[in-house]
Amino acid sequence: MEEDLIEYIAKSLVDEPSCVEVNVIEGERSTMMELRVSTRDIGKVIGKHGRIAKAIRTVLQAATVRSGKRIMLEILN
Repeated sequence: MEEDLIEYIAKSLVDEPSCVEVNVIEGERSTMMELRVSTRDIGKVIGKHGRIAKAIRTVLQAATVRSGKRIMLEILN
C-alpha cells in the first residue's frame, strides 16, 4: 500500500514516469523505501530546500501511523 502511494506521488511529479522505481526493504521494526527517479527529475522530487521530499515523507508517515512501523524514505537517482 505504501509502495503504491509513493509511486503514485512520484509519477505525478516527474517528466519521465516510466523511470520511477520503488524498492522496499523490510525490517523487524522499520521499513526502508528507496525511490529511484531519472537524473533529470531528481530536483522535482526533492524540491527547493527539500520541501517536496519532506512533504512526501510526512504523507508516508501519516499513512502508516496505524501499523506502528517506522518507515524511512530515501530518494536515489
